[in-house]
Amino acid sequence: MAYFFEEPSHTFSEYLLVPGYSSTECIPANVTLKTPIVKFCRGEEPAITANVPMVSAVMQAVSGDEMGIALAREGGVAFIYVSQPIDQQTEMVRRVKNYKAGFVTSDSNLRPESSLRDVLALKEKSGHSTMAVTEDGTGTGKLLGLVTSRDYRVSRMNGTEKVTDFMTPMEKLIYAPEGTSLKEANNIIWNHKLNALPIVSARGNLVAFVFRKDYDTHKDNPLELLDSQKRYVVGAGINTRDYEQRVPALVEAGADVLVMDSSEGYSEWQKRCLSWVREKYGDSVKVGAGNVVDGEGFRFLADAGADFVKVGIGGGSICITRETKGIGRGQATAVIDVAAERDRYFEETGVYVPICADGGVVQDYHITLALAMGADFCMLGRYFSRFDESPTQKVLIGGSYMKEYWGEGSARARNWQRYDLGGDKKLSFEEGVDSYVPYAGALADGMATTLSKVRSTMCNCGALTIPDLREMAKLTLVSSVSIVEGGAHDVLLKDTTNSGSRN
Repeated sequence: MAYFFEEPSHTFSEYLLVPGYSSTECIPANVTLKTPIVKFCRGEEPAITANVPMVSAVMQAVSGDEMGIALAREGGVAFIYVSQPIDQQTEMVRRVKNYKAGFVTSDSNLRPESSLRDVLALKEKSGHSTMAVTEDGTGTGKLLGLVTSRDYRVSRMNGTEKVTDFMTPMEKLIYAPEGTSLKEANNIIWNHKLNALPIVSARGNLVAFVFRKDYDTHKDNPLELLDSQKRYVVGAGINTRDYEQRVPALVEAGADVLVMDSSEGYSEWQKRCLSWVREKYGDSVKVGAGNVVDGEGFRFLADAGADFVKVGIGGGSICITRETKGIGRGQATAVIDVAAERDRYFEETGVYVPICADGGVVQDYHITLALAMGADFCMLGRYFSRFDESPTQKVLIGGSYMKEYWGEGSARARNWQRYDLGGDKKLSFEEGVDSYVPYAGALADGMATTLSKVRSTMCNCGALTIPDLREMAKLTLVSSVSIVEGGAHDVLLKDTTNSGSRN
């Protein structure tokens, strides 16, 4: 006979947090949102800790390299989408890793015979105004000079001039030898009022650049998430079909953490993938798994070696899995159940496996609820798809700007691997839709508002850390009429343009 859960499953919107005692220390400025991304043993520190509990979904309409850069700058992690050729995905990962580093490999380079037209074309393509002139035109060739926007005036030149006629030559450059520390390099930059400092080998070859703007960026973004080499942390999706080729390529490209992109993770396919990764790389390569909606599924993946487990089936705004297949569970109930099993697993084994609430977040406060219910971090698709940094087009619909957003199970994405059950290599039927979401501007601005709400709510609960919130939170189920009562009601609103809090 089938097993029946006694209680109905609930969504985040069916819960509210009940305020707790707030001391004088409970102010948003004192709240830390640091959270583990990968598993760790009792008494140890996790290999990857995010500064905010938000990661972007493994989706074509969400997580490209621009999102990877922007989200790492704010303290989170983007997971570059897997439904693309391996070389394209690895190139996205490389762009994130190379974008922000203490020592940046030059990717805007010129030959001595290059012209001003070549300079302008390269600037248009790369967006970089500082370009190295090397003997062979590579980022590691013998350095001859630099070209910056201060070296030429387009209005007074015809475009045919050779870079050797207007560049700043090597003998006039201030540079540092290979082996210079990042701190020393920044001191040189400040002492000589430079924008860029070339690092040069003993043979005169360009090794890297250190940029003044990177130092300024770090000061302006204290939460930015960096690896041990001062590069942005970035994740990438994998599937259970081509992992033997994709994983090594992503590891070589510098991906910090991987995750299996699948609608349902309680499967032999995910176990085989995890086993292969552990046999080849041990614990050095971090891989998340999922998705699951109960403790049984969590324990299966934890035992198989998952570094974190994603929770949620059918809760995404563009997901129609529950509608088409009749499987899933209310997201709040799923998170609560899996979190309880995660805690039991930790007590039994001494290994803490973080869980990620994936889907079901509609309002900003749902993030706080998910954390209070036991999630370590949230994976968001629609939320991030609305910002400038997502890969999709901004379009004008009915007088309002929108951004395109489609599910990985839609006909547009055709990501059959996400729904792979070991059969034919095709998308047999749709489990996602193609849609629009309201355009929301820059990611930094949107996240600042969202995280302000999270910190404020945590203070209302008397908590200054996510573990504190998990221990101290009091939650109550709400009725349908109390949900109505919680919003504006029985009044005529003057302006509804900014009245909503949907993220």
